Amino acid sequence: QVQLVESGGGLVQPGGSLRLSCAASGSIFSINAMGWYRQAPGKERELVAAITSGGSTNYADSVKGRFTISRDNAKNTVFLQMNSLKPEDTAVYYCNADKVWVISWSREEGPYDYWGQGTQVTVSS
Repeated sequence: QVQLVESGGGLVQPGGSLRLSCAASGSIFSINAMGWYRQAPGKERELVAAITSGGSTNYADSVKGRFTISRDNAKNTVFLQMNSLKPEDTAVYYCNADKVWVISWSREEGPYDYWGQGTQVTVSS
């Protein structure tokens, strides 16, 4: 079983910054990509940013130049540095671990997809 635990959300004024963290724990053998999605009220969940184990990144157009995703492979942790926040960035942010291989009974099993519980980010004056 793999768990993703997020932290770092909160209330911030427009133009401010927040840093989200997500740590994956469990019998993990490898994780292909880790990323952040967000869902605002009445809207569908959307990709914010993702990063592969090799360091390749992908960003939504709406956050390019403002958000930076990074990853510590050794600790199975992904970070999202969010700068110049706007009210439209307000949403619940979810961490995702994609194509996860786990160790079960001394064997590799997978790939599986896991989600965190979500952390609220509110940008408001």
